[in-house]
Amino acid sequence: MSLSVVLAGARGHGRTHLRNIRRLEQTGPVRLVGICELEPLSPRELADAGYGAPGPAQSADFGELLERTDARIAIICTPIHTHTDLALTAAAHGVHTLLEKPTTPSYAEYERLLAGLEEKGTACQVGFQSLGSHAVGAIRELVADGAIGRLRGIGAAGAWVRDEAYFRRVPWAGRRTLDGRDVADGVLTNPLAHAVATALRIDGSDLAEDITDSELEQYRAHDIEADDTSCLRLRTARGTRITVAVTLCAERNTDPYVAVHGTEGRITFWYKQDRVLVERRGMGPVETVHARTDLLENLVAHLRDGSGLLVPPRRTGAFMRIVEAIRTGPAPEPLPAGAWYSAPGDKAPRRIVKGIDAVIEESAESLATFSELGAAWAVPPARVLPR
Repeated sequence: MSLSVVLAGARGHGRTHLRNIRRLEQTGPVRLVGICELEPLSPRELADAGYGAPGPAQSADFGELLERTDARIAIICTPIHTHTDLALTAAAHGVHTLLEKPTTPSYAEYERLLAGLEEKGTACQVGFQSLGSHAVGAIRELVADGAIGRLRGIGAAGAWVRDEAYFRRVPWAGRRTLDGRDVADGVLTNPLAHAVATALRIDGSDLAEDITDSELEQYRAHDIEADDTSCLRLRTARGTRITVAVTLCAERNTDPYVAVHGTEGRITFWYKQDRVLVERRGMGPVETVHARTDLLENLVAHLRDGSGLLVPPRRTGAFMRIVEAIRTGPAPEPLPAGAWYSAPGDKAPRRIVKGIDAVIEESAESLATFSELGAAWAVPPARVLPR
């Protein structure tokens, strides 16, 4: 028997969830019974997603929709600052959730979420899709078996192109706060958050207590509150150095990756492709592509037979420590006009930080921060690790 699903937030990234639900409906594990949007989806939008008239129930009232449809699962793909309240509304109705990342915009909200879920006894899966990749476990086994010698550290790199329209698409885009509420929509915490979460999971350091130290450099080329170009270096309780360098102001779009450095080689994981390259001293390179478990399918399996959740909220605790460090740390440094230039974009001009692609690649390779690499616009990192 299929499980009934309500989708909160069906536009923007929510279209990805809408397509995935439709895919799974073909094989039977779920069926879409409701869509929660402030403005209902039009017949054309529903048809584009594969739904004919009259389509699933629609409402701007999430709680009312859950009750009316008797939903078992809610997918929450809404603004970051609404995550906690909507997830707890679902829990109050006995509804299990697939909650988009980042989990919440602050650590206090994260703790409130954990407490509410525990009280109601409902399951929650956080939408870090890369953590469904079977490559993560394969890499961990290679490292544990000594395939690349002793672990020296983990670097992650993400260089994406986003134009100025990206930061105008919704009121909360690029904001640290909105109307007095935390948002934390920076490059490290949202668009390239997978780089952080994937590096932590590969190290086996995804719980809140697994981070002991962090250094943060945050910059912005755009006229926004949050960061669009940043470097984070942290140390885990295992003693691993992890450096994450990311930007939305790249010269060209490239696939983000995590590089695991050992004394006898390295493993590169392009996590959007599930592609792994193992390079070892004295041996030829070996490339593999791995399967991936869909997070909604995993949640369904958890509800049906008790299969373990791939991304329960507690396993985003280390990531949430980073979110809190960014939230409470110094505001991003505005980059001087000479550090970036403007170029045409798809919908609006885009800002490109000069030489940033090479700096990000070198950071992931050397585990050094932007300032240590001598970027002319960089300032020494702030040591930030609250709680």
